[in-house]
Amino acid sequence: MGNGHDQGAAQRNRRLCLEKKKPHPTDVEVGSRIRIRRRILHMSQTTLADKLGLTFQQVQKYEKGTNRVGASRLQAVSDALEVPVSFFFDPLESTPELVRGSGMERDLIDFLSSAEGIALNQAFRKLTSVDVRRRLVAVVKAAAATGKEDL
Repeated sequence: MGNGHDQGAAQRNRRLCLEKKKPHPTDVEVGSRIRIRRRILHMSQTTLADKLGLTFQQVQKYEKGTNRVGASRLQAVSDALEVPVSFFFDPLESTPELVRGSGMERDLIDFLSSAEGIALNQAFRKLTSVDVRRRLVAVVKAAAATGKEDL
């Protein structure tokens, strides 16, 4: 009888430990913004770590939201990435009002965090023809709709 009681308590303690290890959404968001800005600048985790006097593993933990970024460290990160501290908290200006707060905002942030997303965005911005932009979007939508990625 005592064995079952101890087992239940142990399971509850394990659950509490697992819950405590889950990163807070704000920490994940700040980390995501660090990653986005670092990639936009074509900066490696090692370069950012060197600027901050850290290891690249610590930068990885910040970017994943695993470790919280303290106020003084966040100021140093903002200086290294040449953005105001508010960048890590304000809504992305490029996010349309209709998608803010939805799963689409997370998708946009994930897309802009990827090397392909940054490259595609930078190349797309250089296109001056609205018609070419629209045709390119149509091609991507068609490829996504068919599920066939080999054009």
